[in-house]
Amino acid sequence: MRNEAIRSICAGFLVAGCFGAAFAGDGKQAADGQNPQRLPAGSTPAADKAGKRAFNDTYTGKHLSRVAFPIGGMGAGMICLEGSGAISHVSVFNKPDMFNDPTMFAAISVKGLEHGAKILEGPIPDWKVFGRPMSARGGAGTSYGLPRFDDAEFDARFPFGIVRLRDKDIPMDISITGWSPFIPLDEDNSSLPCGALEYRFINSGKSELDAVFSFSTVNFMKQPGCKNYIRPMPNGFVLSNEGTKEKPHLQGDFALFNVDDATQVDHCWFRGTYFDPLSITWKHIENAEPRVTDPVEKDAPGASLFVPIKLKPGEEKIVRLLFSWYVPNSDMRTGPEANENPSDPESGYSPKEKYYKPWYSSRYQNIADVASYWQSNYANLKSRTERFTETFYHSTLPPAVIEAVAANLTILKSPTVLRQYDGKLWGWEGCNDTSGCCPGSCTHVWNYAQAIPHLFPSLERSLREDEFFCNQNDVGYQNFRSALPLRYHRREFIAAADGQLGGIMKLHREWRIAGDDEWLRKLYPQAQNSLDYCIREWDPRGTGTLEEPHHNTYDVELWGPNGMCTSFYLGALKAIAIMGKHLGEDVSRYETLLRKGVITLEDELFDGEYFIHDIRVDGLNAPSPTDAKSLQTTYSDEARVLLKKEGPKYQYGKGCLSDGIIGMWIAKVCGIDEEIVDNKKVLSHLMSVHKYNFKSDLKDHANPQRPTFAMRNDGGLLLCSWPKGGKLSLPFIFSNEVWTGIEYQIASHLMFFGKKQEALAIVTACRERYDGTVRNPFNEFECGHWYARAMASYGMIQGLTGVRYDAVTKTLYIDSQIGNDFTSFFSCHSGYGNVGLENGIPFVKMAGGSLDVKRCLVSGKAYAFSESNMK
Repeated sequence: MRNEAIRSICAGFLVAGCFGAAFAGDGKQAADGQNPQRLPAGSTPAADKAGKRAFNDTYTGKHLSRVAFPIGGMGAGMICLEGSGAISHVSVFNKPDMFNDPTMFAAISVKGLEHGAKILEGPIPDWKVFGRPMSARGGAGTSYGLPRFDDAEFDARFPFGIVRLRDKDIPMDISITGWSPFIPLDEDNSSLPCGALEYRFINSGKSELDAVFSFSTVNFMKQPGCKNYIRPMPNGFVLSNEGTKEKPHLQGDFALFNVDDATQVDHCWFRGTYFDPLSITWKHIENAEPRVTDPVEKDAPGASLFVPIKLKPGEEKIVRLLFSWYVPNSDMRTGPEANENPSDPESGYSPKEKYYKPWYSSRYQNIADVASYWQSNYANLKSRTERFTETFYHSTLPPAVIEAVAANLTILKSPTVLRQYDGKLWGWEGCNDTSGCCPGSCTHVWNYAQAIPHLFPSLERSLREDEFFCNQNDVGYQNFRSALPLRYHRREFIAAADGQLGGIMKLHREWRIAGDDEWLRKLYPQAQNSLDYCIREWDPRGTGTLEEPHHNTYDVELWGPNGMCTSFYLGALKAIAIMGKHLGEDVSRYETLLRKGVITLEDELFDGEYFIHDIRVDGLNAPSPTDAKSLQTTYSDEARVLLKKEGPKYQYGKGCLSDGIIGMWIAKVCGIDEEIVDNKKVLSHLMSVHKYNFKSDLKDHANPQRPTFAMRNDGGLLLCSWPKGGKLSLPFIFSNEVWTGIEYQIASHLMFFGKKQEALAIVTACRERYDGTVRNPFNEFECGHWYARAMASYGMIQGLTGVRYDAVTKTLYIDSQIGNDFTSFFSCHSGYGNVGLENGIPFVKMAGGSLDVKRCLVSGKAYAFSESNMK
């Protein structure tokens, strides 16, 4: 793509031409033969001729229908910019509010034109017309009936979302750019409760244009039973709600302002009945006559700001609408109460506050503080965010991969992620419509998420510290869900094998990323205690496999050894051995168990194609399945008959489980490069998963579970199949479903083995489901919106390139599966930038921070790395 075309798309929110190289990829072709360049405006991708959208390209037409792009800081809440330019999903009260779509809109009114006043949005999507709450009442209380632009397009260049509007009546080129700061390694500036909408106008006609821009909104901060008002601020206004003594969590402010001193403000819409407020507001917008009123004491229906615009032919103006919010309290408290004395009373796990308070309330005193910081640092934060975006998209990786990784970085801007008062990370699994879904940074779900440890490693380390100190008791039991506010709490339920064992491998990952031996030395005894608990609980006979019933991410207990959880066990044994040796510890016991477990896994749990599950009930320490403690497994009379015939409910037995060797993927992305299980068998399993579980069309697939993740003519990767028979009457409860996090896990693992075609087929099917027509491209859901498991997509970067920096040995690893010429994004503890090969020669170009490389291994071969390799 030519730089001129890129500038025409992105001008107004990026420095001129800064994305030229980023999109063009220095002219290199992606490894799969596709060019990662975006197409010039107005051209039609070949894929569009078949009704499909080209990956990493513009959303148009039917593909705009469900686009909702999150804007906000990590753990701070969000609003969404829709593909049409509308604002929705307003979630700023420390919880999700997925259908909070208040009457809030920007408009332009060009004087002297017959149809010169329009909302700065494209057409209303059909799905909004009927079927939503109160739709049978005609859409009252919305702006749907006001004139809009004829056409809209949307581009995503995370964290920037760009809408372009066109209309035959308005001789202007208009774009809207929504964004909020996102800067690798700078978690605080990336967690600000703020965002911006930049409205860019270019006079494309032959005459001077005299117009008025406006932004109008109801007071969506208003809460029942509370005093609410709209306060003034320079060039804008603040929507306020006071809260009450009984409900302080309802206190909140939302500021909307710009830096144009010509701004005029209507602090109180016309007060009346029925549709009076919006009717009068639109009258003034339509006539390009700003309505200016002073604030009232309470209950203002809404407010508007107006900015005059005069443009000669070819001239442009950017109206930068800044917004920020401040909701310092919540009513959220999850998890059981403490009844154990902490083993480390100095570690700070005794919060003074009863309820969750967002991190930003510890740094800023009020909305004025936030707004002032946002305005004062706007240019710098934007420049640094642009640098990240330019670096991320300066890549020759396949477009589907780039799109998948970027789309799921929006999870970090969604209400799935919270930051506690002291800055520690905490996460839901996903978001319900009006509440978090499945609390506590659930270890067996967050196992899959690979973005945060590389982009914000200190936040990821805070999760390890919480797991091993706050959530782990003296005998090594670990609660797989952290309380909120974070605190010590009693043993509430059985442990999760995959979560607890995965945490040991992730400890190895965080150590390698940071290179901090002292930190490792502090956590290693806790990790050893955790592993010893796992051995006693699930491998009491020392087989090297998990035999006793063990809880896992499928919300059930698996009875008997299986490839999935035993591979976690083997990976954890390997990780503890590597870390222990480094610290001078005796790890012989773990190495013995590892050897035994590998033999059993390869000889007894591999059926010649893939790893299976040996269901066992007899000979275990556990009581009968009807008496064993479990989350989901209760037995009706009918189920007891099945128990005698088939064994416990919710197993997978002879099935081909997509997660059937996941522990080896976790080990790989956690920096354990040594072969643990025979790679030929691991690859055979992965290829079997692709062969048996990947479906290009699901119309004939029966799924009585949760079908809307993938259904009808969608393609997708099933969690499990039984190609050789032996399917149980009641297999594990999600077996017929499709989860994007597992699709990306398998794709990434296949990539490590050079199986690009099979991997990209899975990624392609996944992202085609999220093309904007039916599902939001920026909200891959599972058990909730913006589901954390989908951040497994970040692992595909390592899968394709093999790029990893080991800060312990200061070694840069590259093991390319996409040839001797590639460029990729890269981030580590000390900095971020681009890395790749040019004619087989490694290079690094840092965009932020630094990288100390003492040696470089390219596909296992030592390379003499020097300053000449640093661009």
